[in-house]
Amino acid sequence: MTDRKPLSGIKVFDATQGVAGPHATMLLAQHGADVTKVEPLDGDWGRSLGKMYGDLCAHAVTFNRGKRSIALDLKSEDGRAVAQKLAAEADIVVESFRPGVMARFGLGYEDIKVKREDVIYLSVTGFGQEGPYSDQPVTDSVIQAFSGWMSINRDAEGTPQRIGMIAVDVMTGLYAYQAISSALIGRMRFGEGAYIDCSLMQSAAAFQGAKVLEYFIEEGAPQVLYVPVGTMKTADSHINITAMRDRHYVSLCEVLGLEELIDDPRFNTRDKRVEREAELMPMIRAEFLKKTTAEWCDLLTEAEVMNSAISDYGDYLKDEHVAAVNGVAWVEHPEMGRIPIVNIPGMPKIDSADELTECAHIGQHTNTILAEAGYGADEIASLLASNAVGKNNA
Repeated sequence: MTDRKPLSGIKVFDATQGVAGPHATMLLAQHGADVTKVEPLDGDWGRSLGKMYGDLCAHAVTFNRGKRSIALDLKSEDGRAVAQKLAAEADIVVESFRPGVMARFGLGYEDIKVKREDVIYLSVTGFGQEGPYSDQPVTDSVIQAFSGWMSINRDAEGTPQRIGMIAVDVMTGLYAYQAISSALIGRMRFGEGAYIDCSLMQSAAAFQGAKVLEYFIEEGAPQVLYVPVGTMKTADSHINITAMRDRHYVSLCEVLGLEELIDDPRFNTRDKRVEREAELMPMIRAEFLKKTTAEWCDLLTEAEVMNSAISDYGDYLKDEHVAAVNGVAWVEHPEMGRIPIVNIPGMPKIDSADELTECAHIGQHTNTILAEAGYGADEIASLLASNAVGKNNA
């Protein structure tokens, strides 16, 4: 084993806020990049997504681990000068301002490219850099609505619903990290930098690519993938079941005591079950009401019918399989106490709290970052006194 990380020595200028951009740069940091989080004097607004613990919240801790923070006032001439110096020395610049704002700060792609021709520069926005909606502000739920996502997630009355997490931002961060990683490989091979336009809109559409195609080729009324599938109410809670193939359907019928449905000419093929879903599913659902979820889980698992009780996050954290594979690391946090951090696929498991599990406070590393950039003690004191930069005094 080695402690070397693939992105060691790569410098990242991270001028993003919220979740999407910070997620991408957190992944860069976890793989060894030196990520400088450049945030306003009052901090990234993503620090206040939910209950706050000082200047932190669950989202801030999750998506900003492993970075250093410098607080800058980009509206001040001196603050912009510091940012321009730091960005010019970076291998990667990531930003999430509206189109044109970074250029007004002297931090646009063309500005940085003049100083570093092979820079990799990624912009995260709601609708992208061009087009009639490019200047519109968005939230995750706005893009869920715009992209068609809510149309496939409806309540019992048919009202489209957002899902209860910031999913589009999170997946946009994954696409952004993927694009940056590919651009880094391209730079190693060909010596060229890249500009990457990464929008929440396009990320949400890409994630739903199969559903978009399905909607088009099936004229807006796509059939279900297979039947029976879905969430079933049991005697005490709920269970999700999937009978994807014919053998699963046979086993499910046997477990439910509905053997007569196995060869029933209405349901004895996949296509017939899909066509007659409305007729079949009430009979399936009625049987699930007769036993508890735990009882059904045991019976279905033994019969090799895919299933799971509907868990909450507390159930997940206590699950024996999650513990056995170290799916979650437990670390001590100075503000939050003992907290769970979910391990990232493809990365070494977290053993204990360290710099890669910590989220910096606003401006926690301002002095250090300025000193590394060549600023003397008097210059740093002057910048602090003028409020061009800020630091954490905790």
